[in-house]
Amino acid sequence: MIYEFKSRATGNLVMTQDVAERLLGIIGKSPGPTGIITAEQIPGAIDALRQAIATEKREGPASVGTPRAQAAKDDDERDDEPPIGLAQRAFPLIEMLERAGAAGKDVTWGI
Repeated sequence: MIYEFKSRATGNLVMTQDVAERLLGIIGKSPGPTGIITAEQIPGAIDALRQAIATEKREGPASVGTPRAQAAKDDDERDDEPPIGLAQRAFPLIEMLERAGAAGKDVTWGI
């Protein structure tokens, strides 16, 4: 499933279900088919994401519930590739929230 985040202050942002639900959980929102982060909630959401990123950098991926991908061991798959961190996953949403917050606009999502 795909989540699409929207705001009148930005373009749309599309994320896979597992990434979107993880980020929503960090900011204290329940995943679901639709939802909203109000302009008033945006500063707290940004802070929560930044704190989770700092925690992951300091204590490692397990500290913020990073799921361990159980990838298939194909012949052409490389085991030495670093995992994608929370900072990389959250950056687009943080940027969207900052722009929406600066414009005083809400961010909504839908599936």
